Amino acid sequence: MSHTALTPVFVGLRTGLHALFLALTGVVIARALLDPSEWSVPAVVLALIIAATYGSGVLLARLPGGRRLVSLSWLALLSVEWLILLWVSADAAYLVFPLFFLFLHLLGRWLGSIAILVSTIVAVIALGIHGGWSVGGVVGPFVGAGVALLIGLGYQALATEAQQREALVSELLATRGQLAAREHESGVLAERARLAREIHDTLAQGLSSIQMLLHAAERADDTRPGTEHIRLARETAAANLAEARRFIRELTPPQLDDQTLGAALRRLARTQWATQGLDVQVRVSDAMVLPMHLQTALLRITQGAIANVLQHADATTATVSIRIENDRLRFTVDDDGTGFDAALPEPGAAQKSDSFGLRATAERVQQLGGRLEIDSASGRGTTLTVDLPLTELA
Repeated sequence: MSHTALTPVFVGLRTGLHALFLALTGVVIARALLDPSEWSVPAVVLALIIAATYGSGVLLARLPGGRRLVSLSWLALLSVEWLILLWVSADAAYLVFPLFFLFLHLLGRWLGSIAILVSTIVAVIALGIHGGWSVGGVVGPFVGAGVALLIGLGYQALATEAQQREALVSELLATRGQLAAREHESGVLAERARLAREIHDTLAQGLSSIQMLLHAAERADDTRPGTEHIRLARETAAANLAEARRFIRELTPPQLDDQTLGAALRRLARTQWATQGLDVQVRVSDAMVLPMHLQTALLRITQGAIANVLQHADATTATVSIRIENDRLRFTVDDDGTGFDAALPEPGAAQKSDSFGLRATAERVQQLGGRLEIDSASGRGTTLTVDLPLTELA
């Protein structure tokens, strides 16, 4: 298990279990030496063997591959050795307590619980045969079994929680990296759009004005001295204007070279989306004037939404529409696909709705100061709606 916040707890529990097993084995050896009998030597030898077997299991647990079969074989051998030692020495009955945890850990909840019950009954019978029947000899092992069962189940619950937390942390780290990359991309696009607007509104407009003025001066009297310098200046201004426009085209998303969002969407609908079997209707007026960064954002949102439709919705038609009402822009993407239950956070539903794509879209809309709504249900398609205040986007 990789390191988590609960790793010290697991290490402490395992260390305590190892210490308990060795301590109880030491008790069996000490009792055999302090109270000599004909079974003392076999008890000491068997106790040492079972201690060595237990120690080898700790080392085998560190080996990669095939651990399940090796662990079960080791547990079976340890259980057989414990039964033989129990036949020789009644003190071995106390070793059943650490065995409880091994049964539960290696056999699972149900088989482990059955093994705990069987071994408890065996320990009770052994105590009764060796030292006579008593209430303590019967109740004690069952109480120990109950305590071990509760502790073992608690350990498993902690281990499951640690695994889930580790998976969640890994997913969050991956998502953070993806969001950072998407935010970086969005920032780059926004900066490129801003530079394109600045060049268009200042340098390109200025060069265009200079060119027109020089052209007018050239036509006013093309015979006077210095006309060739005016012509050269006009041609230089024209060349620099063409260069500025080339910069604007390179800084602007290729789909928006014509500066019209509606035309760009219709071009994508006729080519890229149509070839993939999706009929996309675009209801966007070419007369609608929007800032370049807003056109870029809406284009990216549309491309992401249509990508989701193509990948997940099993739809045949989709509609993209933009309308402006009372200084607010309302942008929608509808499809007639299978839809999904947006209220369920199950892994399957998250994959169906492309939750990361929706999160990235929500981030983009939030940066624009707007609101994103998803209306969908299984069997009735999906509607993605973006509501933006135009007053803050001018």
